[in-house]
Amino acid sequence: MQSGYQIRNQNGIYFITFAVVEWVDVFTRKEYADLVVESLQYCQKQKGLLLYGWCLMSNHLHLIASAQEGSALSDIIRDFKKFTSSSILKAIEQNTQESRRNWMLWIFRTAGEKNGKNTRHQFWRHDNHPIELLTNKFKDEKLHYLHQNPVTAGLVAEAEHYLYSSAIDYAGGKGLLTVVFL
Repeated sequence: MQSGYQIRNQNGIYFITFAVVEWVDVFTRKEYADLVVESLQYCQKQKGLLLYGWCLMSNHLHLIASAQEGSALSDIIRDFKKFTSSSILKAIEQNTQESRRNWMLWIFRTAGEKNGKNTRHQFWRHDNHPIELLTNKFKDEKLHYLHQNPVTAGLVAEAEHYLYSSAIDYAGGKGLLTVVFL
């Protein structure tokens, strides 16, 4: 297990936040946000990720997640972060229409140079601050918090209208990812 991950109970339910280095607003572009969604779908189908709630904002991702029996949540998170870092950086590099390309790549390269574990770029911050959700009250609080993020940011008036979130699932609709209800 890498430092920074404090997931002791590999099958526990955790609230986890992934932030882009320097809080760069990468996910304002649909193509980069969709790479995160596709990667989460893959982790659900192939790696045993269980999602209870999620919300992707412009520069960070909140999850309420656990791992199926026989899978380790810390391994899933490590693989997710490694794959999405690589795929999103590649998409930015290849996107000739990206007006912020050079600026973003400079930030990611600079962050990578400061980190001895990276060979080229760093996309995600290392501090995920996973919090195990041991009570129903705590689960409800964190679910409400992540669903209200787009409302608080002024992106939507109603949480269930935000595309990159599980709020629609909890409102009776069908969102982009499969959700296990708390």
